[in-house]
Amino acid sequence: MEYKSIKDWPEDERPRERLLRFGAGSLSTAQLLAIILRTGGKDRSALDIARDILLKFGSLKEAEDASVAEFAKLKDIGVAKVAQIKASFELGRRLLQEEASGILQDRSFKNSREVYEYYRPKFYGLRKERFLCALLDTKNRVFKEISVSDGTLSSSPVHPREVFKYAIKESAASVLFVHNHPSGDPSPSTDDIDITKRLVETGKIIGIHVLDHVVVTDGNYVSIMEKGYL
Repeated sequence: MEYKSIKDWPEDERPRERLLRFGAGSLSTAQLLAIILRTGGKDRSALDIARDILLKFGSLKEAEDASVAEFAKLKDIGVAKVAQIKASFELGRRLLQEEASGILQDRSFKNSREVYEYYRPKFYGLRKERFLCALLDTKNRVFKEISVSDGTLSSSPVHPREVFKYAIKESAASVLFVHNHPSGDPSPSTDDIDITKRLVETGKIIGIHVLDHVVVTDGNYVSIMEKGYL
């Protein structure tokens, strides 16, 4: 069978033309990836390469996490194409973060699920632990967020002194803690539970209530308070 590049396909079958005519939602994941890749190889189209990528990594999340060396094992994938793919993932991540940041003003939460849905974009794809403290007013509305600590793959060192100095300075009535587990397992560690106990006790002493400590991953979460770890 004679090889044909995408530009030789009927117009309605070309990914770029289909996107412009019918919208991005009408395309498959492979077709969208083919548009990002732009060109194929000597005997293969960009869509063929896109399908190879999805077959190799199994999902977009795995492809996002893959290294340049892992991509290099695939045929017709050079550093330029890897850069294009990585850039598209980063744009998507920044869009999620931008949307989340835009709705902070006077934000309040009814339960830990709402906390997770709001904060998930802020932690999505991070390879190290990050510990955030949300400051709330007397009506339980978030008015400011503080990044308390950036740690390693498996830990984020936190000291009550560092956490509450911001809450005291900003006259917060209560606080909410959120941190991520890059491993994908939201189950709180012994250290997570211990630091939460210390934060709760410190809050009681200085008169700032700890509403919750939520551990998030890219696909799940655990509320330390709701699960009864304390």
